[in-house]
Amino acid sequence: MTVHHPQTPQFFLTSPSPCPYLEGQSERKVFTHLIGERAPALLDLLSQGGFRRSQNIAYRPACERCRACISVRILVDEFAPGKSMRRILSRNSDLVGRMSAPNPSEEQYALFRRYIEDRHANGGMAEMSILDYAMMLEDSQVDTRVIEYRRRGPDSSFTSHSDGDLVAVALSDVMGDGMSMVYSFFDPEEDDRSLGSLMILDHIERTRKLGLPYLYLGYWVKGSRKMQYKIRFQPQEHLTARGWERYEG
Repeated sequence: MTVHHPQTPQFFLTSPSPCPYLEGQSERKVFTHLIGERAPALLDLLSQGGFRRSQNIAYRPACERCRACISVRILVDEFAPGKSMRRILSRNSDLVGRMSAPNPSEEQYALFRRYIEDRHANGGMAEMSILDYAMMLEDSQVDTRVIEYRRRGPDSSFTSHSDGDLVAVALSDVMGDGMSMVYSFFDPEEDDRSLGSLMILDHIERTRKLGLPYLYLGYWVKGSRKMQYKIRFQPQEHLTARGWERYEG
């Protein structure tokens, strides 16, 4: 007879569903719950093994015939932005990012809806209500933060009261060995700003200032145009069958 300790995580396997990244493929995930005071330590451990967090669930791909999803983390102390990334930083010098507790707002949700309707109208998040959005932010038992990116006001260096319009939002976890970008979205009408890349660049600097070595970006899917941007931030490590290995492609 198998006896499970009450604090031992139990893992479950989802049924097959269409892959959102590779046409004609199906996906399955293995997942467990992140609940209680041990949740932060469990997330740290599982993240090192390629898991991601969604609310109080930690999951990773468990597809039978495909290994295209590769966990990626940036080596923040070695990272230096190239010319194109420095242009992105310069182009967005009129924005200010502020990190706070994950408190949802109607303003955030309105931006989230514009982003989803423009970029992922047929995706799994298209039907999310404002209550669903609030749960995405608040249903966490680990150290979760929200970073809002706004147009810079006249005294933004000293106070947030004069910050302007909200243009991007990132939901991120602070873990024992780094930060993990859980989800981000931005104003689709500001496409020329490259706001997705800007948020990664900002997170690299925030992770470095926290004295942590890694920024976890989730999965890179070779052959998926949606994921191609992640490979630009090098040096980085990929999780392989031999563990985390340096990748410089």
